[in-house]
Amino acid sequence: MHGATTPEQLVLAWFGEHERDLPWRRTRDPYAVLVSEYMLQQTQVDRVVPRYLRFLERWPAVESLAGASTADVIREWQGLGYNRRAVNLHRAARAVAESGWPDDLTELPGVGPYTAAAVGNFAFGRDVLPVDTNVRRVLERTGAAFGAGSAQALFDLGAMVCVARIPRCGECPLASLCPSRGQRYEPLRKQSRFEGSFRQRRANVLRAIAAGETADDDEATASLARDGLVVVGEAGPELPG
Repeated sequence: MHGATTPEQLVLAWFGEHERDLPWRRTRDPYAVLVSEYMLQQTQVDRVVPRYLRFLERWPAVESLAGASTADVIREWQGLGYNRRAVNLHRAARAVAESGWPDDLTELPGVGPYTAAAVGNFAFGRDVLPVDTNVRRVLERTGAAFGAGSAQALFDLGAMVCVARIPRCGECPLASLCPSRGQRYEPLRKQSRFEGSFRQRRANVLRAIAAGETADDDEATASLARDGLVVVGEAGPELPG
């Protein structure tokens, strides 16, 4: 990292040596970037990579996804969790196919400020820094300022070095400048257990309905219907068309 002086330069120099090879970093296609951001919202990177590649192989363009049935999209999403994201992604693809990409990306279903900033930066080259949990942690601990071009570097630094509980300060390019160096942290919150939870019941019911099987859980079925993941007709619950 010879010649790097500012925090941003130090991080970018580190990133040049430690960048993770992730498929969505090889494209500026807004559709492909959008798919990755929906999948990454609440799912770990290593689980997303193969599913992302498979999804884009099946639906390589926004128009092809827009033309798919909601049922097929939900089935393809199985195993990624938080299936409502699949419905929102499908709705977003239909909106784009019909009207093009809106200037304000938060107009798309399921797109909040962070996802809008990420797609805006990585696909449209907008000068905005997407701040997710990892980036926010680096910003808060270091007190440093970074531009939009540092986004991917900050993602990797937060995921690999400046981790939540016991940061690896000895590996950090900002260690000599960081006021938080050497600190340890308690977890902010524990994620509720999936095993035995209502989320698991919903997942089991959706999996059964997707397979054409009987789902004997009216409460979970009603919850799925409210989210647009199933429709309940005279013949019983089924995936939306």
